[in-house]
Amino acid sequence: MESRSSFERVSNHKHSYSTMKQPEIESSGIPEIDNGEYWPLSGKPYVDLILTKTGVKPIYSMYLPKKMTSELPSAGARAVSAVLTCGQKKWDMFYGGVKSGHKFSNEWRKFVDDNNLKEGDGLVFELLECSASKIHFRVQILRGDFPAELKPEDEEGANSDNPILLG
Repeated sequence: MESRSSFERVSNHKHSYSTMKQPEIESSGIPEIDNGEYWPLSGKPYVDLILTKTGVKPIYSMYLPKKMTSELPSAGARAVSAVLTCGQKKWDMFYGGVKSGHKFSNEWRKFVDDNNLKEGDGLVFELLECSASKIHFRVQILRGDFPAELKPEDEEGANSDNPILLG
């Protein structure tokens, strides 16, 4: 049986160059990964957080942590255009800097409702683009409603809503 290299020599009349055959990508068996909802971080600035009751119904108020605001433009009196991308969808909104408390505009509500976000869900905001007039985040959603069988068990074997303390 003859083995072939994963590289092929491709030639047109003027130039010759090598290309690499792309391997077929197998399904991971996890729909969220296969559909592009989860991905590895690219090395750009990011912040992760757990949604609290102020970030979801009925308040819908999202303040970015200080770790991220130092990376963003100081909008002062005017808001900066912001785009949140999650999966294959985009949400346009505004981000207000210092004067609005480093907060997203009321369009944050649509993002929360469209993604059925709840208190306890985790979000990862990865900053893809940042200028004085626009910021763009790619957002990963990590659901906080774990099935009971995945929650840690206490010493007696019963599921517990209290965190396990070690040491």
